[in-house]
This record gives sequence, structure tokens and C-alpha cells, in this order.
Amino acid sequence: MKHSKKMIFALLALAMSQTSIAAPVPLDRVSVQINDGIILESEIKNMITTVRANAKAANQTLPSDQALRTQVIERLILTHLQMQMAERIGLQIGDLQLDQTIENIAKEQKITVAQMQQAIESEGSSFSQYREQLRQEITLGEIQRIQVQRRIQVSPQEINGLVKLIEEQGLKNVEFQIGHILIEIPNEPNSEQLENASRRAEIVLKRLNAGDDFRSTAIASSSGPKALEGGIWDFMNINEMPTLFAEVVGGAKKGDIIGPIKSGSGFHIIKVMDTRGLQVQEVSEVKSRHILLKPSPILSEERAKAMLDNFLIQIRNGEADFAKLAKQYSEDPGSGAKGGDLGWADPTIYVPEFSQTLANLDEGQISEPFRTTHGWHIVQLESRRKTDATDQFNSNRAHQLIFRRKFNEELQNWLDEMRSEAYIEIIDPIETQRG
Repeated sequence: MKHSKKMIFALLALAMSQTSIAAPVPLDRVSVQINDGIILESEIKNMITTVRANAKAANQTLPSDQALRTQVIERLILTHLQMQMAERIGLQIGDLQLDQTIENIAKEQKITVAQMQQAIESEGSSFSQYREQLRQEITLGEIQRIQVQRRIQVSPQEINGLVKLIEEQGLKNVEFQIGHILIEIPNEPNSEQLENASRRAEIVLKRLNAGDDFRSTAIASSSGPKALEGGIWDFMNINEMPTLFAEVVGGAKKGDIIGPIKSGSGFHIIKVMDTRGLQVQEVSEVKSRHILLKPSPILSEERAKAMLDNFLIQIRNGEADFAKLAKQYSEDPGSGAKGGDLGWADPTIYVPEFSQTLANLDEGQISEPFRTTHGWHIVQLESRRKTDATDQFNSNRAHQLIFRRKFNEELQNWLDEMRSEAYIEIIDPIETQRG
């Protein structure tokens, strides 16, 4: 690892010596080494520029340059570690899947891909850079799903307990938008470190109670996973949020500040940023069937899509039967043997691309081939209905809520483990210049 680092600096030094003869040209430099990878200074500056632009657009103040830089470096470290993991397991997002995602985004915005590209470029951004950023975001989502999902177990006892609670509460619920600041403590802290962290948490709490902006304070002070977003978590109900949040926000009102609360990772300060009530009286369900093909070293992305295109033509021309094709070719073990039948279901249980495709279909209509994280599909919407919440729906909902809560917790654990096991060196720009 040290040899790798020396080689990086040797190459940079050689480049600098060769350019010193000609006119001075500013060079990029290595700012962080992560295992066998690096973070360049340009990456840090680009993200800082983006954060500042977003803050300006939202009329949001930012902390000191050094505090912002520290948060950005931490985010880039975690991103690079996840991308390194994706590379090690051979996870790649191909152009076809990327194009499909962009088309779905454009449809949601009710514009064409060409109009989307024009809008992005009119703001001074590059559409190709947007594509690659989106490719990275999809990759991060996939590697998180692959690595974290297998760490989660949801027991029948947990489901039954939550189903009972759901039945007691009826279909009324409240969602909370949580603001979170974590004042971190080291592993196995001594009494002085604990006292210092506690004092810092009290100072932060005092400032918040005095009216300081929560988001700016979180960016400057928090070590939590949402620090760069101003510490703000999306709306969640009590059953979805991390246990620490759930234990303290019950009955809290908008604007309440709670804490500091000590845990193994540090001192937490929680603010209820907003709340909203949910009342579900009936459930919209769909009955559908699909054919799934999974790309592999043997079956390419292009070939999988082409096969589904051909199936679609055959079905529409009356030359083939959907159910028979599903039984013969579909790689969904649950539905393939049943002719692709997925039965009646709340469409929100499906991945977003699948759910959105169903939403755009009329009864009896078959979709064009589309890509999800599972592979390439065609789906037929057979029927829609509205129904009261059933025991099965409550069980499915309970499983989802528990899974999401555990996913958030295990994701942070996984990221912490990766970071603790990685070789990471942040290179001081001043020391680099002296050297």
C-alpha cells in the first residue's frame, strides 16, 4: 500500500518536473488515498461548488470553509469505498439500464429526454456528466441493496407485533421529518473525551434553542449520515425510523428539539422539522403478470431486451401466448411457473420502475421492455381495484416498515465497518506543498 502511495507521488512529481520548463500549468493533486484508490483535489472542489450552489438556491447559509471541506471529504470517502466494493464484485450499470432510468425520470417530469438534456445544458451543466453522476447513484443504490439486504432478518414475531399495533392504531398515522445532529465520540472513549463531546453537544443545543439555523449547524457540527443535507431525514413514521429516533419522537410536535441523547456512537440532538398525518381508507391494488429476463455473462443486456421485443411482437400478433412464454422463459421463480401471474398486490411493494410502469398502463395493456434492478421485464396490467386493508396487506406493510428501519441502521453499520477496515490517508495540502 505504501509502495502504491509512493508511486502516485512519484508520477505526480515527474509530471510537475516536466511542466516546469514550459509555462506554469496548474495540476490536480491527490488529496486522499483510500486503499488502492485516490480522491483528487478537483473532486473535492467540484462537490464543494455543488453544495454551495445548492445552498445558495435554497437560501441556506453554510459553515466555515474548513468545516464544509471536512464534510465533503467524508462523503467522498464513503462514496469511493462503495464504488470500490462494486468494482470488486463486478457490479456495472450498462448504458441500456442507464438510458431506461433517464427515460423514466423524463416521464415522471412529463418531458422528453431531449427536453431534459436541453434543460440541464441551459443551466451550464454537461448532460454526459449528468449521465455519469446518475450511473454512480444507481451503482451506490445497488451495492447498498446487495450488501445490506443480506444482513437483515425480520422475524414472524416482529411482524405480528407490528400488525397488532397497526390494527390498534387503525389506518391513521403520523409521519415525522427529523433533523439529526450527531456529536461523535471515539471507540472506547475515556472520561475526558466523553466530557468534551457532552460539552460540545450542550453548546450546539444551546445555539439551536437560541434560534440558530438547524441545517447550517448540522453541516458544521454533525458527524451523522445526513450532515451534508443539513441533518434532514425524509418523512418517516415511527416504525420506519431508526430505533433511537422512534424512542423519543412519539408525541413530539413540530419544532420540538430533543436531546442530547447518548448512545454508543455519541450524543444525538433531534429536532422535529415537520409532521404530516396520513389516513388511508382504502387500498388501490393491481393484478398483473410479467416476464423477467436477467442479464448475465451468457445473456447480454442487448440480447435480453431484444428477446422481450420479439415476445411483444409475437403476443400482439397473436402468434404466442403471454402465459406460455412466461412459463418457458421467465426467470422469476415465484411467478414464472404460474404464467407470470403476480396476483393482486399494492403496486408500491414493487421496485419504483416496475410500479411506475404499471401506473402508466391501461387495463389489458402490455408495456414495452423496461429495466429494473432485477433485470429486463415486460408486464401486462390485467385489472385494477380498490379494497379495504386486509390481514395480508397489514403483514406486508409491517414487513416493509421493519425492513426499512433495519436497512437504515444496517447501512450505517456497514459503512462504518468498511471505513474502519480501509486504509485512508488525508493528505494535508500545506505539507504536500512543503514536500
